[in-house]
Amino acid sequence: MINFSDTYNAIANTRLHLWVDDFKNAVHKRMGDYTHGNITQWIELLKQLPDIEPDSIDITNKVSIGSREQLTDGEQQKLEQLLKQFHPWRKGPYHLFGQHIDTEWRSDWKWDRIKDHISPLDDRMVLDVGCGNGYHCWRMAAQNPRLVLGIDPSQLFLMQFAVMQKYLEQYPIHYLPVGLEYLPQNLDKQGFDTIFSMGVLYHRRSPIDHILHLKNLLKPGGELVLETLVIDGEDDQCLIPKDRYAQMNNVWFIPTTGMLKNWMKKCGLEDVQVANVSTTSTEEQRATDWMTFQSLEDYLDPQDRTLTIEGYPAPKRAFIIAQKPLRKNKK
Repeated sequence: MINFSDTYNAIANTRLHLWVDDFKNAVHKRMGDYTHGNITQWIELLKQLPDIEPDSIDITNKVSIGSREQLTDGEQQKLEQLLKQFHPWRKGPYHLFGQHIDTEWRSDWKWDRIKDHISPLDDRMVLDVGCGNGYHCWRMAAQNPRLVLGIDPSQLFLMQFAVMQKYLEQYPIHYLPVGLEYLPQNLDKQGFDTIFSMGVLYHRRSPIDHILHLKNLLKPGGELVLETLVIDGEDDQCLIPKDRYAQMNNVWFIPTTGMLKNWMKKCGLEDVQVANVSTTSTEEQRATDWMTFQSLEDYLDPQDRTLTIEGYPAPKRAFIIAQKPLRKNKK
């Protein structure tokens, strides 16, 4: 079983120390809820990673660890075979001792869209909700945060995170395999300085409850960075797919940016700004040798790429940035 004691100790050394037991209980409950996965097999694979100190690390411009010259050709082949057993790799890309893990998503493009719009993360406590395998957490680490905690319930993503953490232990980046619903409902004044929620809102049956929970985990004056699917249209419009959207069966609400801003203001957030809106391209999300399943190209109408295969507007995503008021309001 995985030991999360380092993460608990890191949390205990911050203003979140009063909630350490809550985080422990959340992990215990979530790990007990797992009904599938190959976590035992993956843990054994982690032990086979090369025990070598990287000769270089770059998390500012990309996530690159070590160089190809550190491994022999045979060791390179073994490493590639090992890493591909953690398939599918969805968020990245990563470069590990010369191995280019060409992930389904160009998550670096997403980071480039938002990095200059957010408040600097220096000495901040950060929560990344639905962090996937932690790619953006490592990019956040380049800004010298005090703590970054990524949460995502996926066992596989936890293992992919552990691959990189083996060589990046010096950074204050931690991961707990839980969803937002497992965290405390309110951290009051001891909350996070910055919370990221990227690619989560449209999977929630109640977007308002999701936004309120995020707000309640922020400290007063904290910043929420939220990315989600949006549609074009008037402020009071929202798409509710009848069944699937781009072959996803758990998409509930896709608002206009105006509607999304209204939701956030309704939840008591202020200074709500649209930082970026972009259409997802088949260059940004696609099948690769490291993610061989279907991807965006298969989910679009082959006759009209502006539509999904179900006839809805093709995926477009917006970044919204907002602040939690310094003083309590009635929301």
